[in-house]
Amino acid sequence: MNPAHKYRVLVADDQPDVRDALCLLLKSEGFEAQAVASPAAALEAIERRDFDAALIDLNYTRDTTSGTEGLDLLSRIQALDSSLPAIVMTAWGSVSLAVEAMRRGARDFIEKPWDNARMLAILKTQIELGHALRKSSRLEPVKELIARVGPSDANVLITGEHGTGKEVVARTLHQVSPRAARTLVAVNAGGLAEGVFESELFGHVKGAFTDARVDRVGRFELADGGTLFLDEIANVPLNLQAKLLRVLETGEIERVGASKPRHVSVRVISATNVDPAAEVTAGRFREDLLFRLNTIEIHLPPLRERKMDIPILAMHFLAQYHDRYRRPVSNFDDAALVALVEHTWPGNVRELDHTVERAVLLAEGPVIRPSNLGLRASRDGNLRLEEMGLDDVERFLIQKAMARYSGNISHAAKALGLSRSGLYRRIKKFGL
Repeated sequence: MNPAHKYRVLVADDQPDVRDALCLLLKSEGFEAQAVASPAAALEAIERRDFDAALIDLNYTRDTTSGTEGLDLLSRIQALDSSLPAIVMTAWGSVSLAVEAMRRGARDFIEKPWDNARMLAILKTQIELGHALRKSSRLEPVKELIARVGPSDANVLITGEHGTGKEVVARTLHQVSPRAARTLVAVNAGGLAEGVFESELFGHVKGAFTDARVDRVGRFELADGGTLFLDEIANVPLNLQAKLLRVLETGEIERVGASKPRHVSVRVISATNVDPAAEVTAGRFREDLLFRLNTIEIHLPPLRERKMDIPILAMHFLAQYHDRYRRPVSNFDDAALVALVEHTWPGNVRELDHTVERAVLLAEGPVIRPSNLGLRASRDGNLRLEEMGLDDVERFLIQKAMARYSGNISHAAKALGLSRSGLYRRIKKFGL
């Protein structure tokens, strides 16, 4: 502990003897402790003062063991200050309760009666992690932009590498907007073949072409009153970009084969994994369309530049897959956490998600170990192809092609001898 700073800890428990014991332990170790007896008092304390950590009980009503009160308190603490480390305590521990607590934002889970040394070690670790997160999180500017721009109708362009969470940001923008009660329609704009592009986005009428047996509503109409998320926007072929621009400028769509335009009210959020300005310079993307799309631009940094976010994201995915697969896995051991933080994550958050899912399935007990993660060093250009397995070769060639063509799906697919959809399937398969 740093003697120049007394860390302030909030203790929330309905039992006076527990509060007294914890305050005595914490003060003996140089902490400043404030104890409260109820969830309401805990929230009031957090609103009035800054804390470095919170130790909270999960049950506050005599004879209850469900943890509902504490879980609700956790959610409300997250809403007040998502960076405050909350450590939960209960005499009625279970794997499912621990996982749900982690899902609600808890950093760790301690069963009563507690071990003093373990309690202090967890507390010190989580306080240090919490301070590092507050100092180093590169997502704070993103959160601020979402809060400011979300309630508007402004078009937003989200940029960032594959797997950084662009669709998550798009959905969050929709959820905090006045359009939240209406539909968000997501479409991979770059993955639409030229022959179906207009029909998919704008719809068609019966008889417009050979296979048009019935009228079809396009994505713009489906999103009327809501939000349309156009992913991989930079991969839309140049000759189709003019059609998209016209809709953005006029707010009117025309079904293929129809003679009358239809007005739609749609907020457009788009995303790309390449530098849109570089695409404009290279002549692959219309500058006027870019101006229409990026009233506001939000850039998502890669996971390798957000290392302090990795443990929190990993715990979130662990809780998710514990429920999905009903596996008794509730935590990572220290070596596994170190391995996660030190990995370079070329596939970003998506790769982390897949890694944790695999680890949950492979873990032999309640704790994930490094061997369960299956992490390997990143491949470099000097590795000989004959030393790789088939999957490694395929991943390596796709990464090289994507880098060579600055993420342009069409050009990379052509160079690899694949269709655009074939390349997309492989990108998804390898979490790239």
